[in-house]
Amino acid sequence: MIPLQRLSISAACLAAAACGGGPTELDTITNPAPCPQASVLFDAARYVEMFGEERLANVGFTGEILGVRSLCRYADGEPIESDLEIEFAFGRGPSANGYDNTYPYFVAVTRRDRAVITKRTFAVSADFDDADIVYGSDEIRRITIPRADDGVAGSNFEILVGFELTPEQLAFNRSGVRFRPNVGTFEAPEG
Repeated sequence: MIPLQRLSISAACLAAAACGGGPTELDTITNPAPCPQASVLFDAARYVEMFGEERLANVGFTGEILGVRSLCRYADGEPIESDLEIEFAFGRGPSANGYDNTYPYFVAVTRRDRAVITKRTFAVSADFDDADIVYGSDEIRRITIPRADDGVAGSNFEILVGFELTPEQLAFNRSGVRFRPNVGTFEAPEG
């Protein structure tokens, strides 16, 4: 069984208009329409550090965003206030330098199927101690999404999460190659 490790989490308030304080749990306000959809951007869901050619011996630190959950509230003409929880898995490969790593990730608010309204970068740190794999989560509180008026529903917006990647890491993710640590090889997509 893989031991569950506690992660050092560093996060700040994300806001399209302004950051606010207040309660850490959402109120019991009934929303007039759905919340913005929160999801992981597929191309940025994995983080693989590679030193040299694509083989197990050259893998440094890895990460995967396992999922994202959000809760929101809004009423009348008020902005949408959303809380986000992101679940991560992190790995330490044979070429990893040290026993801890910091992983940059982003949270972006978009107008559904349109341009980004705002994007902020955060960091989550994993301490591996004697483990090769650790799990953890990060919470972002009070994402504020302004609305033009009370006729604009949360379903008009999306909240996207992903790792901040180098061009090489992004190309690796887009190639469809998947790291298979249990067999020590990489597999190209079929077809």
